[in-house]
Amino acid sequence: MTDPRYPIGKFSFDGRLTAEQKQHYLGDIEQTPARLRAAVRGLSDQQLNTPYREGGWTVRQVAHHVPDSHMNAYIRFKLALTEDEPTIKPYLEDRWAELPESRQAPIEVSLALLDSLHQRWTMVLRNITDEDWKRTFRHPELGTMSLEKTLALYSWHGRHHLAHVTTLREKMGW
Repeated sequence: MTDPRYPIGKFSFDGRLTAEQKQHYLGDIEQTPARLRAAVRGLSDQQLNTPYREGGWTVRQVAHHVPDSHMNAYIRFKLALTEDEPTIKPYLEDRWAELPESRQAPIEVSLALLDSLHQRWTMVLRNITDEDWKRTFRHPELGTMSLEKTLALYSWHGRHHLAHVTTLREKMGW
């Protein structure tokens, strides 16, 4: 049985990306807002407040978490493109998910944010030079992260949380 925490498997990165892999990952990031919007379309408040797994976040929390996380990623890219190996500040995503707006706010607020954020982020990503893909930032817990690895990570991240929602919908017959 698949681990419900990782419905598409854990993130892995094998090193340098090919041009084709970059384009695939860029496409994933570009499509994340539309895919998440489609995954949550038509869900009632009761369904949005259902955890995707025992002890997991609700669909609502997932819908708010994705733009929280991707805002941080967008900023990390911009820092790495404009500074020499900046040290970024991580955040406590589990605590962010427990804040009242993450537990109660209408998801449309975060879906609209995700749409705009990804438009901006995609513009940045599509204009990174081959040399700039090698740029890095320092994550206090994960160490040095290249922009290539970060691209792969956030391609996976969007698909990972999308699968939380779609797997729950399938399981529940929604």
